[in-house]
Amino acid sequence: MSQRYWNKKVLLAKIETTYGTDPTPTGAANAILATNVRLSPMEGQDVARELERPFFGADATLPADLHTKLSFRVELAPSGTAGTAPGWAPLIRACGCAQTVSAGTSVTFNPITDNPESATIHFHYDGVRHRLRGSRGTFKIMVEASGIPYLEFEFWGLFEVATDVANPNPTLTAFQDPVVANAANTPVFTIDGVALVLRSFNFDAGAKIEPRFLINSESILLTGREEKVEARVEARLMSVFNPYSRAQTAARMPIVLQHGTAAGRRTTLNVPLAQIQRPGGVEQQQNIAEWPLSFVPQQNAGNDQWTLVLT
Repeated sequence: MSQRYWNKKVLLAKIETTYGTDPTPTGAANAILATNVRLSPMEGQDVARELERPFFGADATLPADLHTKLSFRVELAPSGTAGTAPGWAPLIRACGCAQTVSAGTSVTFNPITDNPESATIHFHYDGVRHRLRGSRGTFKIMVEASGIPYLEFEFWGLFEVATDVANPNPTLTAFQDPVVANAANTPVFTIDGVALVLRSFNFDAGAKIEPRFLINSESILLTGREEKVEARVEARLMSVFNPYSRAQTAARMPIVLQHGTAAGRRTTLNVPLAQIQRPGGVEQQQNIAEWPLSFVPQQNAGNDQWTLVLT
């Protein structure tokens, strides 16, 4: 018997032109450099047959609403060239985001409501392939002091029985080396224009993904979005930043986080109207008081509650 080695993994992703139709991603053009991959190949439900019999025993079942879940992390690093989309761009597009490229200057992602794109994802491990057509998902941006910033993705795709397919040879040159989050590499973090000392930051895109299985139609839908922001910062005097008075009035304020300093390697998350929530209890690290703060991004004209800008 020949064992399958889990650490021999290749991940491919490509945006679909027609929903659910495999656009045939290749290792040369569509490989994803990922970490912490988790696969649930056969999600769904077991429908009980509820057979009446004259003796005890477990009821037979039938599988239904089958779909596949795949989650993983990608290092938060731009392409290295301003105005060139990063290798992870198809992933965030399949999470209900638009991509706008300004040649030689920037790549901007923002949420959309209508006609979200979908992707086909091929996940290989040592000669076994799981294919997720019609995939849509959601993501988080996670930044920890002295750690590598990550995009954490979770996708749902239409189920297919796994097949034996040789691992493709991935080309991963579209993925640049990251830099750790620290004072030098993460030069901007402000809430309402106030520069606060940041321990950890989590932006949750909050896309609502629902498998929908009906007769003559099976799809993975993006049906809503509820973003959240969580930040743990050093406490300050109330005269500098008062989270309690702001929460009392449900104040909305801008949040800006920039990571990276060199051209082509800067990532800036802008949340123009972040409504602060009631703060949790005061915490401490190294005997320094810290606040766990949470926010809910709000819309202005619509689909503008945040932008992720690569420059």
